[in-house]
Amino acid sequence: MAKVAVYNMEGTQVGEVELNDAVFGVEVNEHLVHMAVKQQLANNRQGTQSAKTRSDVSGGGKKPWRQKGTGHARQGSTRAPQWTGGGVVFAPKPRDYSFKMNRREKQLALKSVLTSRVNESKFVVLDELKMDDAKTKAFKQILTNLKVAKALVVMDNNDLNVVLSARNLPDVKTALVNTINVYDILKYDTVVTTKAGVAQIEEVYA
Repeated sequence: MAKVAVYNMEGTQVGEVELNDAVFGVEVNEHLVHMAVKQQLANNRQGTQSAKTRSDVSGGGKKPWRQKGTGHARQGSTRAPQWTGGGVVFAPKPRDYSFKMNRREKQLALKSVLTSRVNESKFVVLDELKMDDAKTKAFKQILTNLKVAKALVVMDNNDLNVVLSARNLPDVKTALVNTINVYDILKYDTVVTTKAGVAQIEEVYA
């Protein structure tokens, strides 16, 4: 089992914690990680883009001139794509971009990125994370003590003071154990959690 250092909020090492290899020591599957990111981004798309084809625009019911003898090219409608006010060729229509992944595939993708963060020494564990007041400056100081800039803070409980303290920091996001995902772990570079958070992650995803 891998071991990582445990720090207090002042940035001083106060111990070590063993990580479960079933979650933090798996073989990294880059293909599933890529698929998980694609799925999350696709599922977030609204898919509401729409434009009118020649069958949707109004008018154009009458042939603008007779087929032959005018010197013009033949035309069947003034709402064909080449006419001003005509329909759009291959117009985008509302669609659903989402697709599914198997539950085990998603779990393995999540375990893969957690393992990669541990291997890259970008998985920081605190003995506890408690704040008496919602102070952004104080929370920023905690991250400075830990030498962390861009972080996903995984909480073991919904601490409102921590959430309020972190929400004004552009490079910090807070999440509960059951809401973490592959995209956020990759985007925010470093994962910061507590010993209780590690235990919950191992319990939920092992």
